[in-house]
Amino acid sequence: MNAHRSRRILRLHSRTVRLHHRLGSWGPLIGGFVAMATVFCLGVLGYMEVEGWSFFDSLYQVIITLSTVGFQEVYPLTRDGRILTMVLIVSGVGTFAYLVGSFTQVLVEGRLQQYLGRRRMQKIIDGLSDHVIICGYGRIGAVVAREILAENVAAVIIENNAEVIHSLDEQGIPYVQGDATADETLLAAGLMRAKTLVAALTLEAANVYVTLTARQLNPTIRIVARADAQGHTQRLQRAGADQVLVPHLYGGVRMAQSVLRPTVTNFLELAGRGGAIDLQMEELQVTEHSEIVDKSLIDAALRPRFNLIVIAIKKASGEMQFNPQAQAMLEAGDTMILVGSRDNLDSLQAIL
Repeated sequence: MNAHRSRRILRLHSRTVRLHHRLGSWGPLIGGFVAMATVFCLGVLGYMEVEGWSFFDSLYQVIITLSTVGFQEVYPLTRDGRILTMVLIVSGVGTFAYLVGSFTQVLVEGRLQQYLGRRRMQKIIDGLSDHVIICGYGRIGAVVAREILAENVAAVIIENNAEVIHSLDEQGIPYVQGDATADETLLAAGLMRAKTLVAALTLEAANVYVTLTARQLNPTIRIVARADAQGHTQRLQRAGADQVLVPHLYGGVRMAQSVLRPTVTNFLELAGRGGAIDLQMEELQVTEHSEIVDKSLIDAALRPRFNLIVIAIKKASGEMQFNPQAQAMLEAGDTMILVGSRDNLDSLQAIL
């Protein structure tokens, strides 16, 4: 019950923040339009009530009064009608001046250009599929985005910091500005079409909420989440994360391995990120239409054809076969972990 209430409070708070943000950018302009519409409607109702005119005659009188064109009145005005007209002129002209000032402010501050830019960015995001959504562009999220984009994999950043958004805009990286815990923000980032979501927000509670929301909206998406401590990984897994990483723990392990096994660590670094020699470690999936499906490794002839080494095969059931024998069968849905040159990996991927 407390957890349900906390989720409702967080959801209400996020909606309030988003409303405040939107009104903060367009509030004066929207307020000007609302005030003008109010003056217009009250003027029409006022002439109908005070002078007893029809709706059309009252509408015409309001238009020529607010536009200050100087046309003749529809009918001679009573004393109350003249008072209404004076009030209408003062309030209408004042409201119109406020509206023009608000619109000018929008142009000067570049809000209109920002709005059009967000519309263009949203069209780009709407055209993406099987992309990666990265929630948070801080110290961890920025590194994740850099590595993913370096592999020419489409990614969308969700961030709420204005300075970070400006930086993403300059770099041309697709982004959605907003609260990552909000359903509409995740959907705007293409959650229903995305392949993977990375929850890399600074607050662990926010990562839990993002994971829970994303899993409910898209049960098939793969979720990788960041935790602050090893003991907190279970709560993220219960929320729906497929993999939970503790950045400082992972960094410490890598440093220890660099001390204990420097050659192995250098090889993994070389295979994972590339280096002076053309070597890459990659995972490729066997599809049901591949020419090597339902063949053994020796029949598929991956080593002589592509000069690639198969380190392991992850079966569709989740079973991992390390150093598979030549008789190991390749079935639809299997994922091969290979080492070789980038060109040879691309050639194999073309037939998979």
